[in-house]
Amino acid sequence: MAQGGVTSICMAPLPPLTSLTSEDEPFLEELERANFKYFWEQTNPATGLVRDRATTRADETRVVASIAATGFGLTAITIGHKRGYITYAEARARVLATLRFLWRKLPTHRGFFFHWANMNTGERIWDSEVSSVDTALLLCGVLTCREHFQHSEITQLAHEIFDRVEWSWLSEDTTLLPHGWSPEFGFLSYRWDYYSELMAMYLLGLGSSTYPLRVETWNAWKRTQFEYDGLRYVGSFAPLFVHQYSHAWFDFRGKRDQHADYFHNSIVATEAHRRFCLELSRRFPDYTNDLWGITASDSANGYVVWGGPPTMGPIDGTVVPSASAGSLPFMPQPVMRVLRAMKDHYGEKAWTMYGFVNAFNPLNNWYDSDVIGIDTGITMLMAENARTGFVWQTFMKNPEARRGMDRAGFKPYTAASSADPEMSRATSSRETQCSLEHRS
Repeated sequence: MAQGGVTSICMAPLPPLTSLTSEDEPFLEELERANFKYFWEQTNPATGLVRDRATTRADETRVVASIAATGFGLTAITIGHKRGYITYAEARARVLATLRFLWRKLPTHRGFFFHWANMNTGERIWDSEVSSVDTALLLCGVLTCREHFQHSEITQLAHEIFDRVEWSWLSEDTTLLPHGWSPEFGFLSYRWDYYSELMAMYLLGLGSSTYPLRVETWNAWKRTQFEYDGLRYVGSFAPLFVHQYSHAWFDFRGKRDQHADYFHNSIVATEAHRRFCLELSRRFPDYTNDLWGITASDSANGYVVWGGPPTMGPIDGTVVPSASAGSLPFMPQPVMRVLRAMKDHYGEKAWTMYGFVNAFNPLNNWYDSDVIGIDTGITMLMAENARTGFVWQTFMKNPEARRGMDRAGFKPYTAASSADPEMSRATSSRETQCSLEHRS
């Protein structure tokens, strides 16, 4: 039945994933509690803005906040309240402070937010761009809070923040959205034209009731087919996180558009990445079934955008915990094997009060001293989704999310068996029972 004028793709909550064991629960509880501590402690409580990164080995003095990390942080508060890490009063107060600051004080342009801001004042930092995708990740957190708290002021503020975003301005003369805009140079030259973390952004734009994207924008970006070791999937020349971020909030299980089943696609892409890392073990013997995962991260030589297949960036044996952890709902047991090995074998060198360090390289004995907000965030949200589906269930109550998926042409279906037995098992454990009440 339609709610708020929106025909829902899947009204009934999907069953939780079942391939985690009772022994996995205490580990993931410890991980999530540590991740939550980052978002609670590395946030200015007056503004709600979350630090982009923080050191775990000294007092943190950097003031750069990330609006994407703030979106993860708002979602982390809902998880923290659900799990009893904080009280309802504490959670509500922090969310209200954040939304009030976002609505009244943080600079915007046509509703979109600047990528980086001073966490204490909201002032734009580094001449950063108005970011389309980072605004989208922030909005995902805002909408999650609206549905979780069901509080009148939170609801009103969330509506105002979301409804002022002029998606139609972003797409006035193009079906491919630009990466952003700056006061100095106007629209950035780069476009969101290939499969990536863009799905959440396009779907939110399609779901807007005030400045919606045209339906054709969803079909405009390319879905390039990749093949590795007999596995075929939609991908791009990008790190593994592109298969994770939109999935942190949007529930793609058991539904597909005219192009793909994106949840199953992420399962296959993660398995291809695991095999890719094992192939690299000829050069980097630390990569094994117990230790794999490469995505954009810190390194001994600074921040690097790397991954594969195919190989991108100067891969040197560095392991990125969020690469595997962000795929927990897709391949729970292979990922749990990695997470346990990292904590058990490398101890406090790889594990901190906020969970795993951003990256480490056992071959040259380099261990990061920082954690990064978005990587800590994808770890926490995907751990919760793997355990309970809570973020999916909460976020998908939003009419904007359901409307976006409806307009993009998503429909429920039962996935066909894969030729790869491991992939078939992964898919069959996620088949759903919901159906459309209205089909076009």
